Amino acid sequence: MRVRAFAKINLSLRVLGLRADGYHELQNVFQSIALHDTLTIRAARGPFRLTCDDPDCPSDDTNLIWRAAERLWAVSGRRGSVRDISVDLVKRIPRQAGLGGGSSDAAAALRALGRLWHVDEARLRATAAEVGADVPFFLEGGTALGLERGDRLFPLIDYPAAWVVLVLPSFGVSTKEAFGWFDQMAGGRAFQASRRRSAERLALRSGESLALPDLQNDLEAPVAAHHPQIVRLVRALRKAGASHAAMTGSGSAVFGLFSSRVAAAGAAGALCRPASPRPLVTRTINRKRYRALARM
Repeated sequence: MRVRAFAKINLSLRVLGLRADGYHELQNVFQSIALHDTLTIRAARGPFRLTCDDPDCPSDDTNLIWRAAERLWAVSGRRGSVRDISVDLVKRIPRQAGLGGGSSDAAAALRALGRLWHVDEARLRATAAEVGADVPFFLEGGTALGLERGDRLFPLIDYPAAWVVLVLPSFGVSTKEAFGWFDQMAGGRAFQASRRRSAERLALRSGESLALPDLQNDLEAPVAAHHPQIVRLVRALRKAGASHAAMTGSGSAVFGLFSSRVAAAGAAGALCRPASPRPLVTRTINRKRYRALARM
């Protein structure tokens, strides 16, 4: 069985404060994009095995695919360790880039293994939330609002189709680092009541479209304070004609939205630099298309 694991960008990421459980209270606007990893699941006698074509990607129980398989195995009523299944991962989503590759891989594994092990939808979604805060979004796709840790989802009307230019700096940023820098810069321990009320209103009217002026990533400034290249890349994308440009997630990838493939390709060409990774050109995926492609 072969399944695709699609990346995401954060059209918006607002940090509302620090929760009692240690996680940050978030207002996320997720958007699926066509860039994807591919998982091939096979029957294979013996203990569970995970392989990946990227030598920097862990192939042990620190990988979210492994964690997803273990939890779903238990949820399905099976005892002992996962066995008689292998997963081969072809990695195309860069790591530590804010594109959700690990979470999407885990969701793809849950979808595939859930079918094999006959796990119902409710238990599958509950397991996704246990594996990681972003994992539930990748069972939905399209455009969605994520509240609390980002795992309380509200589908939104799909954002207008756009071409996406992704610029990948040579450095990565861990989620822990990004939120730590936010707390240092913004005093993130205090809940910001006005933002929380705004998030709740947006949840109540989920299904409405969002306007570009509402979109902002609160992690961009603290990450850019440590990596000034982020600011330069965002400015370069805007100068190249992006209707909206920002860092995605906790970084380090930066994206720009364009109305046509020609405009996106032109911007990518203008941003090429010697000895730097070439910008990637991809596109957004709406919810209906996402669900059809993610099953394959």
